[in-house]
Amino acid sequence: MYPVIRHPQEEQEARDKLAALEEKFGKKPNIVIFLLDDVGWMDTGFTGGGIAVGNATPTMDQLANEGLLLTSAYSTPSCSPTRATIHTGQNPLHHGILRPPVYGESGGLDGAVTMPSILQKLGYVTQGVGKWHMGENKGSLPQNVGYDDYRGFLGVSDMYTEWRDVYFNPEVALSPERFAMMEKEQFNHNDVHCTPQDKEKCQDVRLIDLDYIKDLDEEWMQYSINFIRRMKDSDKPFFLYHGTRGCHFDNYPSDKWAGKSRARTVYSDCMVQMDYVLAQLVETLQETGQLENTLIFLTSDNGPECEVPPHGRTPFRGCKGSSWEGGVRVPTFAYWKGVIKPRRSEGLFDLADLFNTAISIAGKPGKEVTEFIPKDRYVDGVDQVGLLLADNGQSARRSRPYTMNQYFSAMRVDEFKYIWTAELQSGVVQRGYWGGFSGPIFVESGGAILFNLYTNPQEDVSIGVRHVPMLVPVMSTAADYMKELIKYPPQFKIGFISNNPPVYDLLPQAKDKLERFEREGVGRYPRPQ
Repeated sequence: MYPVIRHPQEEQEARDKLAALEEKFGKKPNIVIFLLDDVGWMDTGFTGGGIAVGNATPTMDQLANEGLLLTSAYSTPSCSPTRATIHTGQNPLHHGILRPPVYGESGGLDGAVTMPSILQKLGYVTQGVGKWHMGENKGSLPQNVGYDDYRGFLGVSDMYTEWRDVYFNPEVALSPERFAMMEKEQFNHNDVHCTPQDKEKCQDVRLIDLDYIKDLDEEWMQYSINFIRRMKDSDKPFFLYHGTRGCHFDNYPSDKWAGKSRARTVYSDCMVQMDYVLAQLVETLQETGQLENTLIFLTSDNGPECEVPPHGRTPFRGCKGSSWEGGVRVPTFAYWKGVIKPRRSEGLFDLADLFNTAISIAGKPGKEVTEFIPKDRYVDGVDQVGLLLADNGQSARRSRPYTMNQYFSAMRVDEFKYIWTAELQSGVVQRGYWGGFSGPIFVESGGAILFNLYTNPQEDVSIGVRHVPMLVPVMSTAADYMKELIKYPPQFKIGFISNNPPVYDLLPQAKDKLERFEREGVGRYPRPQ
């Protein structure tokens, strides 16, 4: 398990609150994860965007300002890896989904121990709605990894529409042969319904085309609303994972939403709609008397996708696909009426922490999560119940590793980020739109690239040589995690083609590397006495 910084008094305060709630409501708390798609730091009002960039987000802003706003919350560089990280408590190197599978490619949650499967064992009703994108093979289907019910699509938004659109993919849409090829491609083309009654497949609800794509988010909103209403008088708590379609490209606003944002772009219109969807779920929780016993956690699966305009915004360097701050630092808050004190925290939070924290709220705090995890697995998440629920809670982590594709790329400790692998997004493409999937990746540096994310959040002024006293402990922390990667080797279920496997994937050479670390040291890496 990843190292934890304990705050015993705050942990006890959180447990006391949970005990009081269980006595009041007669059951464990409900948990709602509201996961946006490709929404950047500057898209939401509570992080400085919203109305300032032409898409008001009043519901998100109100909940964030009445809850805990996390200013250093981190996703992975792209959507499927983040979704799997939330579900497994592992970063991509450990769960193996290094990039999004598309158009029937292999790679998914098959074989993983997931948050909903554990919550089921702890007495929860588990409902998933919306975007899945964690595998379409039998073992990776929602009903086979812990969901009592799932309604949504199994892939990603553009899979269903881009090849149908004569403006985006005319080479396919206007070619009968290629269009027929896409219709026969081995991926599910439909909005689906998945239940444990049929573990072989999900049932098709409706074909997703250029018309139905406009209605998906409202269809899914209503499905979640109906679920919340059904749970009103249940003696069981629930877990609701609501993954929006918006605002991943391509956005096709319905007549109801087209032009509703001040910016009047399809992206900003989508942002306004996502705020409305969240508002309806919150109103339903309030109407049914469940709001005070429900944790609502909102975040995004990665930063903005910058290759396809119009797209999201970030004040940081980089975009989706990269491990620069712009690709992985995401707008995030936790809201719990009457439980979470309104405040902001710069404490580090990795979305892997949702795994441990949800299970802690369900009754298995801290290391008790290992009751459900095989001994050969590594858990990258930590229990953050103290940070979320104590009135002045602090983060249970002082460090956070960054990954990108098959690489362990950087380490943050407090405000300092040490980088040795990163993407130069404009290093190849000099014209048009470029982003996190466009540039070359350097896998070695001069050794002293260090950024202070307080004074230089744009990551363009290295201070490593001048601030060696801060560089050395961050390097040591990175070396510690490198050792963990050698003991618990990465998986590769799906990734990009590469000529550069990293050192921790070259066994038995990696064992020699570990021996060298222990013999010679890296930074302050412990040496044998």
